[in-house]
Amino acid sequence: MSLPGLKGTEHIGFTVPDLEEADAFFTDVIGCVRIYELGPFAHERGDWMSEQLNVHPRSIMRKLYFYRCGIGPNFEVFQWEAADGQLPQPRNSDVGGHHLAFYVDDLDAAVAYLKSRNVRVLGEPVASSNASAGQRWVYFLSPWGMQFELVSFPQGKAYEAGAPVTLWNPTRPAD
Repeated sequence: MSLPGLKGTEHIGFTVPDLEEADAFFTDVIGCVRIYELGPFAHERGDWMSEQLNVHPRSIMRKLYFYRCGIGPNFEVFQWEAADGQLPQPRNSDVGGHHLAFYVDDLDAAVAYLKSRNVRVLGEPVASSNASAGQRWVYFLSPWGMQFELVSFPQGKAYEAGAPVTLWNPTRPAD
């Protein structure tokens, strides 16, 4: 049994401290295309914000931008004014920690590009092993400290050899 009608991930939403800084990063550095914007949204009375969005009822969503970034899910990027304050950016090891991974054809060229744009790349590319053998990856940080990853596996990953179902792959989006 699965969620009726499930087709895939349509978008990933996340909050940033400065939407214009994020916009410059996503459009000028990563190469995403901003499609549209919405906002602000606020409710001066009632509990709509807490009931619908699980935020303090007086929080204000100042603005959001929707982006298309190559093949894959869209990004919905928010800037909030949280009535009860905001927590710092979580690390991967924190509850709610996360990262977004971009597939690239040439990992070394992508790393060199990020460094040329003064983006902080964490360490050096790593060659995966076991089921992920064939993949190389490296993390990098946005200007506000959000974690991203570059991955590349042009010859596939080891697990695919006998797998009846494979992970979605942006180089073969229809599979």
